Amino acid sequence: MPKKNALQRQVADAIAAAEEKKAEDLTVLQLDKAAGGFTDYFVICSGSNPRQVQAISDEVEHRLSHAGLRPTHVEGYKQAEWVLLDYVDFVVHVFSRKARNFYNLERLWKSAKQLTPGELRSAPRKRARAKASMPAPSRPHRSRSRTRKA
Repeated sequence: MPKKNALQRQVADAIAAAEEKKAEDLTVLQLDKAAGGFTDYFVICSGSNPRQVQAISDEVEHRLSHAGLRPTHVEGYKQAEWVLLDYVDFVVHVFSRKARNFYNLERLWKSAKQLTPGELRSAPRKRARAKASMPAPSRPHRSRSRTRKA
């Protein structure tokens, strides 16, 4: 299970990087290997212009490189219509609005489970939250009352 949590953390980092550069319509698809999925997740987002598409891609690469991850393949960066960053276990797709509507990956991969970015961010931390919500051990109560001497 640690590999799955690490993967979810990496995908969450990619999402955070895209959000930092104001990516629009962020969607995560969890692909089913039995249904022909060749990776675990697609992170799909849009930029409003070519510079923003490239900035989102750059930030994802930069953020993940700090975690020791490099994409095995990058496609479409110069044209900035559809940039694909392949990290093997997940793929980041950064589209222009026009290309996103045309290719509509959500429709093509309709058998995939669609997740919100928040669902993915919270998944690896469930154990930590459960531990934090446990009541603290009780301590003996000390009385603060003092008697004054006249």
